[in-house]
Amino acid sequence: MREQVIQELLKYTKKSITIEELERMNPSNTLTYEQFAKLVLSFEEEGVLEMVKSKGRNTRTPSVAYTYRIQKQQLKKELHEEIKQYRLQLHPSIKLDSYFGLDPSQWKKDLSYLQSIHDYIEAFGFPDYEVPAPERSVELVGDEKWITEGQGKELLERIGLWEAMMVIPVSDPLMFAVNPKSLTNQTLKHLIVENKTTYQALVDALPETNFCTLIYGSGNKIIKSIEQFERQLPIPNATNGFYYFGDIDRSGIFIWERLNEKQPVKLAMPFYQACLTRQSLEGKTNQRMDEAAVEAFLAYFTEEERTRLEAVLEQGHYYPQEVLKTRELQDIWRQAQWN
Repeated sequence: MREQVIQELLKYTKKSITIEELERMNPSNTLTYEQFAKLVLSFEEEGVLEMVKSKGRNTRTPSVAYTYRIQKQQLKKELHEEIKQYRLQLHPSIKLDSYFGLDPSQWKKDLSYLQSIHDYIEAFGFPDYEVPAPERSVELVGDEKWITEGQGKELLERIGLWEAMMVIPVSDPLMFAVNPKSLTNQTLKHLIVENKTTYQALVDALPETNFCTLIYGSGNKIIKSIEQFERQLPIPNATNGFYYFGDIDRSGIFIWERLNEKQPVKLAMPFYQACLTRQSLEGKTNQRMDEAAVEAFLAYFTEEERTRLEAVLEQGHYYPQEVLKTRELQDIWRQAQWN
């Protein structure tokens, strides 16, 4: 019962609580009044509950206050002591610092997994080769879906062991075409396009460019699938440079910005600048505006181009990649200067 009341108090959003509200935290009525009052008084003694003197106390025995202020820091003190004890028990590579600032329910949820990870490290040490997420999940906690569907990746990141556990990224394979003539170069260029139509329009021109690959981004999927690039195209000692061409709308800009956070990628400016010579289209008023993403995107353009693009986006207009036809796309790719 004590643990249940602690959890309820931690979730309680007000600073003070009445004795009736405290009683309702015992919905099954398993405690007598005397037992309940002793529990409340124990919280008083520990400083978890502080009597509101102006409200007074009841006349029952034992006597409790009508209203209490909740001291949540004192409430977490017991949890913090528990975390400190586990610091001494668990493998030193398991970092528990983040739990001091998280909701206590997260600690309770994670504890059995932390113990399983400790047991694995004690028995086998750290892995020395990568395996798919389901295989590592089974090894660590006996559940093949834990990393991908059970927030296992988040837990491993929380305790600083995601990289150490050598999990093959969980994402779809990256889809791309290769220009074999460029594979011997030390500096390799790669063009990522958001949509399938643009990919199909450009793929035949790939051998006539100095690009190594044409990558089909498939919208948001590229944000995860780019993790597979070096595994799918392992060229020793090569330097890879990525360019991106997507729709000029809030969604396309957001995809580029998220991708750029994971893998630095330049805007394929010759394509974007060609789009600006066309008339923008209506119809993108329901997309979320990410101000930071738009600002980073617009930084690539001239002041005049930025002003025009800001107006286009504010009006809910956009430029789909398809405003450039196949032959024009191919000519731009072949002829533009790609730095």
